[in-house]
Amino acid sequence: MWGSEVESFDLFRDYDDLATDGTVYKKTLRLVECSMFAAVAGLAYFLSNSLAIENYFGCFFALPIVISSMRWGLSAGRKTMVATAMLLLTLSGPVKALTYLLMHGLVGLAMGSLWRLGANWGLSIAACTVVRALGATGYVVLSSFLIRENILALITINIHASLTYLLTAIGVNTVPSMNAIYTIFGTLLLLNCGFFVFLLHILYAVFFTRLGMKDSLTLPRWLKKAI
Repeated sequence: MWGSEVESFDLFRDYDDLATDGTVYKKTLRLVECSMFAAVAGLAYFLSNSLAIENYFGCFFALPIVISSMRWGLSAGRKTMVATAMLLLTLSGPVKALTYLLMHGLVGLAMGSLWRLGANWGLSIAACTVVRALGATGYVVLSSFLIRENILALITINIHASLTYLLTAIGVNTVPSMNAIYTIFGTLLLLNCGFFVFLLHILYAVFFTRLGMKDSLTLPRWLKKAI
């Protein structure tokens, strides 16, 4: 008699866990969604590289990580990023996996984490810009190692030559120092990454708004009025 009551209680408890608001159901749904987002991101990046159209869809590669972070928390976004990298490692090898992590994965994780925590756009754009710049620098270092050529040195040499020619053309007889060249290079890199991240913020904000997640976003006033 007591055994049947215990079994009935266990079945009732399992039923509660499998309900739409139960713990098991939510964990399973989180796992399925993270796996799906990782598969979509990995396959989209793989196909874009194979068809040489990565530059046209580069703004969407970080979106699955941001969605996972917004829906299920920071750990879910991190797991989605790692799962995507592992999928690319299997499909394309370590170079493509590292390239995705440096150029898109870390930016998506940083953006999703900051948006999940409710950070304002100024902090989010600044932090994601730094992450994107560090990732781009890491990508250049990785490419330099693969082709056995110092790409950073080539970039700074070209900037030095162009700036020297420009100064000579306007009648300024001076040679810029390497510290000035490094400053110009860093400024241009941050500006490029900043514009890219700013466009990502606007694009993803519009996307989340259309998904009905506007209440979970911390948007500036001008963007709230626009959308």
